[in-house]
Amino acid sequence: MKSRQEVMERVAESNAQFYSAIENGDIDLMRSVWAEEHEAPDLVCVNPGWPLLRGRTEIMRAWSLIMANVTYIQYVLTETHIGVGGDIAMVTCEENVLTAEEDSPGFVAGGQVVTTNLFVDTEQGWRLWSHHASPVLMEEDDEGEAEDA
Repeated sequence: MKSRQEVMERVAESNAQFYSAIENGDIDLMRSVWAEEHEAPDLVCVNPGWPLLRGRTEIMRAWSLIMANVTYIQYVLTETHIGVGGDIAMVTCEENVLTAEEDSPGFVAGGQVVTTNLFVDTEQGWRLWSHHASPVLMEEDDEGEAEDA
């Protein structure tokens, strides 16, 4: 039987693989990160600005589109917390996202997203069951605006 620490490390590793798949445009890794339908029924994915995606086929199609159209993306995860109950694990974190566009050399945009990733323990290890990401609205700096005027 695995210790609680070993389980937490395995879940953290699966979560890291999810972000690595996105950053590296690795659809094969993304496929291995997500659970199969028989392991976790009703797979769900919510990305900022996208409709709710349901089912492995729809989710993989969306990630393929995202990966094909994102030139550069990097995630710095903060406030990461892992909770485990039996065969289910929940990872919550803040995604600090940097992106760049191919047609705008030198242009880098950033944003923050809060995320909940649910994992299920399968024969292949901890695999993603649900990803829900929601953008954080940044507060405007009134003083900064006044100084710019």
